[in-house]
Amino acid sequence: MTLGPTGHVDSFSRDRLPPAEDWPEIRLDGFDYPEWLNAGVELTDRMVERGFGDHIALIGNGRSRTYKELADWSNRIAHALVSDYGVRPGNRVLIRSANNPAMVACWLAATKAGAVVVNTMPMLRAGELAKIVDKAEISVALCDTRLMEEMVACQKDSRFLMTVVGFDGTANHDAELDRVALRKPVKFQGVRTGRDDVALLGFTSGTTGEPKATMHFHRDILIIADGYAREVLNVTPEDVFVGSPPLAFTFGLGGLAVFPLRFGAAAALLEQASPPNMIQIIQEHKATICFTAPTAYRVMLKAMDEGADLSSLRAAVSAGETLPAPVYDEWRTKTGKPMLDGIGATEMLHIFITNRFDDHRPGCTGRPVTGYEARIVDDQMNEKPRGEVGRLAVRGPTGCRYLSDHRQRAYVKAGWNLTGDSFWQDEDGRFHFAARSDDMIISAGYNIAGPEVEAALLAHPAVLECGVIGVPDEERGQVVEAHVVLAPGHVGDALMVKLLQDHVKATIAPYKYPRRVVFADSLPKTQTGKLQRFRLKAGS
Repeated sequence: MTLGPTGHVDSFSRDRLPPAEDWPEIRLDGFDYPEWLNAGVELTDRMVERGFGDHIALIGNGRSRTYKELADWSNRIAHALVSDYGVRPGNRVLIRSANNPAMVACWLAATKAGAVVVNTMPMLRAGELAKIVDKAEISVALCDTRLMEEMVACQKDSRFLMTVVGFDGTANHDAELDRVALRKPVKFQGVRTGRDDVALLGFTSGTTGEPKATMHFHRDILIIADGYAREVLNVTPEDVFVGSPPLAFTFGLGGLAVFPLRFGAAAALLEQASPPNMIQIIQEHKATICFTAPTAYRVMLKAMDEGADLSSLRAAVSAGETLPAPVYDEWRTKTGKPMLDGIGATEMLHIFITNRFDDHRPGCTGRPVTGYEARIVDDQMNEKPRGEVGRLAVRGPTGCRYLSDHRQRAYVKAGWNLTGDSFWQDEDGRFHFAARSDDMIISAGYNIAGPEVEAALLAHPAVLECGVIGVPDEERGQVVEAHVVLAPGHVGDALMVKLLQDHVKATIAPYKYPRRVVFADSLPKTQTGKLQRFRLKAGS
């Protein structure tokens, strides 16, 4: 694919794109943008020009901000980045913060200034940050002052001389960046970046060792809104978004910033997005679209039994972890609305296969978003027959481009992105999740998908949470091991083990039942609520 013109003075990112022969096939039909495009400008100043200036854009830390206020705020910060901190188009700017309006303003400002932004999790320690800083060669780091300790330690350890600037993540605007920005004009001429200039480096989550940075263009940021958010969610200016994914993850950045801002809607941001906090903010602000993991939806369902009013939600999106059919069924029973399961990837930027309001099934991920094509393939990239489990391959308007990484060739084969998931496709063309490819349990010659066993266990009233893994077994190669958190009032004894095993045998094929059951007080999860099966495996 031939890249368009660049507005970057610092060519670091474009120089480190994969060789053309290692790219996935990019299909841009229906996604036409001008050669010169700045996503930060499109999501703020352009929205003000379109008449949304007085609409609420962001809610968080005790106040609301309009599109005009957000545009002015991010423009002031952009001025500060350029004039006071020397940010040049193409430089990498790291942002370290929890989910709050200030983080969004910093991201928009750096994007307007033509920087390549690297959003990072507030939980990362200095050593983890240093790997990111060194791989991306960060020029400037913007850090919530409440999270400065690890950032300063990282600055000392990193191989790169990095300027660290503190901003106030609360509503007080009392930190160095805020004070500098408040002296700047509210008008800023966004840098003339190319639609094919890298705007965002998304570092993949859940990996060990050397981090992988996925490279996304200005056009990609708009594509996920003009595709999935427009087609599937049908976002309107009246919508209010809420959710738990960190903005540091592309799933969270899309669902809690890009999607609402592209359509004049509002986002209610939570620094501590626990299910009780989300329930409160949904009720307080009459949120209409929620992004979170199945675990949080289970808590919401229990809260509804206790009187919580979540009737304002018109769209409950589940991603990041497979959606068990019992959660889907209970949500539909109690709300009358479907829960929208979907799958995305940092490499693809956001969701590319999903259920829809008028096309949904329990235990089903759905069909590709318009513009994407998916198929189930074997190890030689041959398409497998319907009903057979294989590797999920996808291509479309976004795709994997790792920054200087030999693992590019493992993710992209013959122009297709291989997501690392095992799926099967039914006769009607819908896709069904089986397992992460490395989570498939092979026991005595049988292929057993751990999430299927989890769904069966979750349908038992005694099970609050569970995680299923395969563990070595001399006789069978592997056996199914279930880690179970019991609901209050239930005892994890030998009788409970037998009850759960019998329940699974009665629910799915008997050979899939867990031959080992481990009772636990809690399960290891990421900040987004995704089960960390590798930690269960490490402890077995």
